[in-house]
Amino acid sequence: MSSATSLDRVRPTVSLAVDAACARIAPTWPLDQFIAVNPYWGWRSSPASAAAASLGVLAGTALTMPRSWFRDEWSQGRLAESQLVAAAGGDVELAAAARAVLAQRARSETAIRRLALVTDIRDLASAPRPGQTWSDLVTHQISQHCAAHFDRYQGSWHPDRTLDLFAGWREQRSATHGVRWTHGASWAAEQIASLPDDAEQAIQSMLDSLGIVETAREDYLTALLLSINGWAAWCAYERWQARLIGADDHEIVALLAVRLAWEWLLRNDAEQAAGAPATVVASWTDWANSWTSSADIVQATVEQQQIDWVLQSAVERTYQATLVGQLAAAGSATGAATIDDVRSEVFRRSLERVAPEVHTRGFAGFFGLPISYTPAGSGLTRPQLPGLLSPALAVSDGLDDPAEAADVDAQRAAALGDRQRWSAFRSAPSSVFSFVESMGLLYAPKLIKASLAHTHGPDKWEHDGVRSSSAARLRPRLGLVDDDPEAAAAIAHRVLSAMGLVSGFAPLVLLCGHGSQSANNPHAAGLDCGACGGQTGEVNARVLADLLNSPAVRAHLVPLGIDVPDSTWFLPALHNTTTDQVQLFDTEFVPPAMHGTVSGLDKQLREAGAVARAERAASLGLGHISAPEQLERTILERANDWSQVRPEWGLAGNAAFIVAPRRRTRHIDLGGRSFLHDYDWQLDTELSTLTLIMTAPMVVTNWINMQYHASTVDNRRYGSGNKVLHNVVAGRLGVFEGNGGDLRLGLAMQSLHDGDTLRHPPLRLSVFIEAPRAAIDAVVAAHEVVHDLVANEWLHLLRIEPSDGSVERWTRDGWASHA
Repeated sequence: MSSATSLDRVRPTVSLAVDAACARIAPTWPLDQFIAVNPYWGWRSSPASAAAASLGVLAGTALTMPRSWFRDEWSQGRLAESQLVAAAGGDVELAAAARAVLAQRARSETAIRRLALVTDIRDLASAPRPGQTWSDLVTHQISQHCAAHFDRYQGSWHPDRTLDLFAGWREQRSATHGVRWTHGASWAAEQIASLPDDAEQAIQSMLDSLGIVETAREDYLTALLLSINGWAAWCAYERWQARLIGADDHEIVALLAVRLAWEWLLRNDAEQAAGAPATVVASWTDWANSWTSSADIVQATVEQQQIDWVLQSAVERTYQATLVGQLAAAGSATGAATIDDVRSEVFRRSLERVAPEVHTRGFAGFFGLPISYTPAGSGLTRPQLPGLLSPALAVSDGLDDPAEAADVDAQRAAALGDRQRWSAFRSAPSSVFSFVESMGLLYAPKLIKASLAHTHGPDKWEHDGVRSSSAARLRPRLGLVDDDPEAAAAIAHRVLSAMGLVSGFAPLVLLCGHGSQSANNPHAAGLDCGACGGQTGEVNARVLADLLNSPAVRAHLVPLGIDVPDSTWFLPALHNTTTDQVQLFDTEFVPPAMHGTVSGLDKQLREAGAVARAERAASLGLGHISAPEQLERTILERANDWSQVRPEWGLAGNAAFIVAPRRRTRHIDLGGRSFLHDYDWQLDTELSTLTLIMTAPMVVTNWINMQYHASTVDNRRYGSGNKVLHNVVAGRLGVFEGNGGDLRLGLAMQSLHDGDTLRHPPLRLSVFIEAPRAAIDAVVAAHEVVHDLVANEWLHLLRIEPSDGSVERWTRDGWASHA
């Protein structure tokens, strides 16, 4: 943790510019909690088109696809010409210009003018060494320093952790090593030593020296952070986590000081040598002054990109039009069981097909439980809720017998200790090269086992050290269930009300979270449940089932207006989104009278899995396999294949979030592209559930949608490149593509492209909500984040009229019919 910044010696205008630049950077989560993040989150208060122009000028990125992609969408019928005028806001001339672009055969891409940094100017003169640019060298140098500074899990040596990132950089003076300074390493060392100790004071001093005027500083500092966006995002995560608990973190400011110091050093080095290259600027003063024109260049870029945003909106409106007519014809839904999962549209549809009597519901994967989870015998506590929130309740594993529980704690602690020592031996310098040769025969069974197909996924460390006799009865539990059932009932009431599950309980209610299965995949957590903090939904489903099955909790629910019959049982489960298998948990606790029902449901789930696998087979290149058993086996083998780069397609193709009763969508094949959240506005008299949906699940789905969008339109800056080249940084922080460069963000190309075809069309999320206008308007008006996302077109908000299913869209001028 860095020291507090001394603001009393820094001009307020500098602090404001620093704060504004840092606020532009969205966080990234570590690999073991990897969740989807909207990388444009810091720009949400600006219209998407204006933010795109700014990001283009400051970072050289684009937020839309090349025009050639829109031509392909047009030729394939996925961009309707009839939508161009509506997408142009009624501007006929603009629509005509967009139509002309679609008709052109020659390339007509818009060029992005990015303002130059000092590193860019130095790149036009001479390289620091053959085959390397100054921009790459600076990124590599900063990245290696950050990797060592933030490492807590991998390295055996660490720099002084009492210093912040900037102070550590000054202390180590890595910039003096391996860099060909015109005046030598000692000159560079003297320059670094002359800087103030405090990061923000140093920033002020260097900005003054560089001649960047006050009106240009926010943009210039933002551009610097964007040039090392991976590590800036990690520092933003450190700040995000600190602020969730009411603290703060200033490492992102320290990082900014390090990046600015490289600009300052390179300018000083060139200035004292031969001056700035005349091909770019006549003098360094002219270069500094060029940043005063950033606002004008941004505005010109907005106008230049108008056609691109018309095309983007038109392809999105075309997709929306395919849903509008289908939503008007609501079906009906009856049945006995409930499965809750926002990612499993294909599986839900398959289950309803093989078991028409089953009624499914979609709900956020963390089941509304703001919990953290500490496995028994472990010192690790992990969040099991969206990254937007902070845990309010603690969960751990429990057994009815206290003595047996203590024994399990000891067994697991010993097993984890042995595992840690074994891991340390494997990675020790003295054994790293001889490990396989020394242990080959003994280690072979483990390697073979890991490579074989598993029924329900690979072994997990949370299961280490627990005897099978105890494992069957060990389950994550919320302490309030026993200690304060009235408080636990209040939680249960909130969750059930949010689900709309307040009456008509079936005898068996399945609470089904979701998770994934893959091998040799640093980003595996990203395929699990984002609403559970990059974990599977197993813990949340099991905790909620235990909570709702408690007789004491049910007794306290009655005065709150929810009467769960004694004959109802809640059963937790997990849908494996890679294999489409569903694993049932805690069946040992099911009352004997329900065993037959559970057995029947298990059979239906297996049948539904076969149907779902058959539907997904073609997308995995397995369409030629028709035998269900062979297909299941092949998919299991893929999930455990260390060389498989596409175990599943995750959320590729996501384009809609439908908030409505299931009867509205039950008859529609949504192609696995829509998040579904059950909601009945007639049960939500105080708008509390609608508010929860629009401020939490809607924001989470925006994060998912925008991560896929950014990784697709600009994978170099917002994706993680080639998965085959990934190397894990500091045990869990993220990945390098290769052995250096910036910390990579977002998704690998293999998660977006199958080698021949792009699998994720980058469409902004279309959110359909079935509720009265006034109710939706009230939530938009009351919550700044929601208003920003909607009004600035980071997503599309559409309303389904409950009476007839007609659809209208939110605009700044009011609701308008979807044309």
